[in-house]
Amino acid sequence: MTNNLIFEAPREISSAFIDSSVRMGVAQSVLLVQDNLTECFAAMECDGVIYREKFNAFWVFTKTKVHFERRPDWREIVTARTFPIDNMGMRTHVNTQILDKEGKTLLLANQEACVLSLENHRPVKITSLPYPKEGFPQPLYTEPFERFPNDFTEEEFVFEQEIRSCHIDMSHHMNNIEYIKLAMCVFSDDFLLSHQVTDLEVHYTGESKEGQLLRVYRRDSKEIPGKTYIHIKEGQRCVFECCLILK
Repeated sequence: MTNNLIFEAPREISSAFIDSSVRMGVAQSVLLVQDNLTECFAAMECDGVIYREKFNAFWVFTKTKVHFERRPDWREIVTARTFPIDNMGMRTHVNTQILDKEGKTLLLANQEACVLSLENHRPVKITSLPYPKEGFPQPLYTEPFERFPNDFTEEEFVFEQEIRSCHIDMSHHMNNIEYIKLAMCVFSDDFLLSHQVTDLEVHYTGESKEGQLLRVYRRDSKEIPGKTYIHIKEGQRCVFECCLILK
């Protein structure tokens, strides 16, 4: 692929990115994708720093979908490629591909993002900001985002977690990756070690702050073996939902 919208960088899977399997963790995989996207946007001069300083606006990532072929091992060197695939006016989608040293795809990700005003948190048209409008690379991952169930009952409640200062990011809300870590806690470590995650989809549906109590729910699909839905609520609000497929 040759296109000036493609950002490509080598990444070493450090100890900060692995889980107990000594491979890149599921939540950490999304973190790596986010990191590469941040650098991609910086290279295109449309990252959060520029938007905050010049346009009083900020990026919000609303959905992420990841397909795993293999999670890389600790100390493995991979190549991460990230690029926008569209500009839909009010939102954009960004693909990331992570490859091993032989050029084999390890994971594919698609992220949906929009821009909000810092003043009133209302959506800002991406077409009014410095962001690519044409010449997008060919998409690599365009699987549609799902519609998740929202009728979880107290029988599906698993545990609750108070949001602490360590969960908070620069927006003073719960960090996106912390939601995924919390969702993964519906599974035991032994279960995760004996199963492979093949697909993950997450929706960030609300903001939550330090001191609030999150309640985590789980539902195993009756139609698709190995598929699990996870729903996180703050009070009566859904703030995060996701599904995973494990084999």
